Parts: sequence; structure tokens; C-alpha cells
Amino acid sequence: MEQEQFEQEDLKHQYSDNLSDEFYEHRIIEVDGNQSPLRIDKFLMDRIGEVSRNRVQNAIKTGSVLVNDQEIKPNFKIKPGQKITLILPKSTTDKLRIVPQNIPLNVVYEDEDLLVVNKPPGLVVHPGVGHFKGTLVNALAYHLRLDPNQISTGNFQERVGLVHRIDKNTSGLLVVAKNEFALSHLAKQFFYHTIERTYNALVWGEPEEDRGTINAHVGRHPRFRKDFTVFPEGDQGKWAVTHYQVLERLYYVSLIKCTLETGRTHQIRVHLKYLGHTLFNDEKYGGDEILKGTIFSKYKIFVDHMFDVLPRHALHAKSLGFIHPRTNKFMHFDSDLPDDFKVAMEHWRVYLEGRKSSAKGNLSQL
Repeated sequence: MEQEQFEQEDLKHQYSDNLSDEFYEHRIIEVDGNQSPLRIDKFLMDRIGEVSRNRVQNAIKTGSVLVNDQEIKPNFKIKPGQKITLILPKSTTDKLRIVPQNIPLNVVYEDEDLLVVNKPPGLVVHPGVGHFKGTLVNALAYHLRLDPNQISTGNFQERVGLVHRIDKNTSGLLVVAKNEFALSHLAKQFFYHTIERTYNALVWGEPEEDRGTINAHVGRHPRFRKDFTVFPEGDQGKWAVTHYQVLERLYYVSLIKCTLETGRTHQIRVHLKYLGHTLFNDEKYGGDEILKGTIFSKYKIFVDHMFDVLPRHALHAKSLGFIHPRTNKFMHFDSDLPDDFKVAMEHWRVYLEGRKSSAKGNLSQL
């Protein structure tokens, strides 16, 4: 058991995606030396408990169950000493009732296995304390015509699967599985970081380099437990990597493209703050104050207006790419910046041009 626990922790360090950990579990199991031959689905059901045979078989079919690092068939029989690695959509005992609600959804793609939605800012993804209704899950329950008398947060995750989520005030693309086969396949892709995700972020100031990589552990703040922070020494938190590219420089702010190699909670927000360029209007991490530019009355009035135009942290999940569970073809989706983000960008462009003209091109006077 100690060896199993050690290997599980090592695997989590290498691959786990904190935004998705709540939606799947991953384990390494060493088969006992005195184990008699047994079908692997039966063995896993006995070993794990509270997991359906259908869930195990779907995981096997999608290659989410490996024996000695090799994919196997559903009728495979285990032998003593073999190492089983598995990724399973997580079962939950949470029985919070889900009320289907006719909330408009921007569905950019849908088929029998999955759908991709473009989430607006301000919409919570999953019901929880303080948000029992009005969430994306409530909207999905209505869209998919799920029986309100039979659906709870527990069996929702078994019948329709979330494999990742984005913050309430982050806009952009999310993929949702419509059956257990798709759920298992997508969970595997998130686990091994083969999902391609890019974000657009409006940040304070201008990074020195046009592109770079932030490689620093992310974890809960030791004092403020609702916040996250960077642990550059790697002594706490979890391994996290964000690649960034500056798309547009506007002196006071910059538009940045972020590509996630991992997906820790608040990763982009705390990584960019660590870089010295906090997300614009990110109240939790100090971006709702003037962090670039001389504070004088006209500029402050302008920035306050920008906070009203873009009344949230400036982060948008712009693109999403993955292998389709059934066709095995790569699918890629891209989304436009939402209106509040686009309007704010245009205002900053106009403001900078006006300041350039008045300063006759001397940015030091801005």
C-alpha cells in the first residue's frame, strides 16, 4: 500500500490538472503476488468499490486503463505482480438536486457524444453553496431534457460529464461529455495534458519579452485560504506551467495569449501576477487598482470608466482543441472576445493614441 500511495503521488505531480481533479480520479495499483487470474473489470470493481462495471469498461475501451503501461481489452485477465494505471471519471455522493432552467446557451458544437459551449462572463459552472440555481449545469439539464425528478449533482456527473470548469467571471469555451464513453475519453486527455487550451488576458503594463514561459508551483495561499499563490521554490503547491505571448502592447495594458500546459486553479491569474502583470480588474489579486500610469484625475476617471466597461477580471478562454472520443479526429474551436472585452480594448487604444498625440510621441510623459 505504501508503494501504491507513493506512485499515485508521483503520477499526480507529473500529470494532474487541478481544474479537473474534482471530476476524475487516477490510481496506480500493484496486483498482489497471490492474486488468481481475474477479469480486470471485476478486479477493479472489487478493488475500488462504488464504481459501475459500465464505467470501468468505458475506461478500458478509451485506453484509460493500462496494464504494465499497455492498453488492454475488456476481457483481459490480470496476473500477479502486474501494475494497473487507471483514470476514471469520479463518482460523487453529492445529492444536491438540479433544477433544469431555460438559461440561454451559446452552443458552438454538439453531437451525440459531446457539446462545446461558449460561456458568458458571470455564469457559474456548477451548483454549490450560494449558487444552487442559475448555473451552466442548470442550463445543460434543460438543454439535454434531463428528468428533474431524477437528476442531482451526483448522477448528473455520471450521465453528463464535466471534465473541466472555468471561473464565474472568466468567459469562453468549455467541452461537456454527453455519455460515459466520451467522459472517460476526455478525462484521459485532460489528465495527460493533450487538450489544447489558449486564453486571452488583458494585463496591467507591458512584459519585457514578447513571449516566455512561467514555470512555478501554484497552491493555496498559506494565510488567505480562498486565494491561490505562486511558490517559486517548488516547496509547496503543484507544478504549473503557462506559456505566454504578447499580442498587443498599449503601454498601460497589454493583450496576452496564454497557453496552458497545466491547469491549476487560478493558474493564469496568479502566474501573471507573479510575472508582474496582474489581470486588469482582477479584484481578488489586486488588478482592480491602477498598477500602471501616473495617477492624475483624468486618467483615474478613465480607468474607473474602464472598470465599469469591463466589470470583471479580463480573461477569456479563447480556443479549445481535443481528439473526438468516437471519430479520433482532432477538433479545434475558437471564439471571439466577448463584447465587454472588445469595447475595453478599443477604449484603451483610443486613449493611448490621444495621449501620444498630446505628448507628441514621448511615452515618458504618459
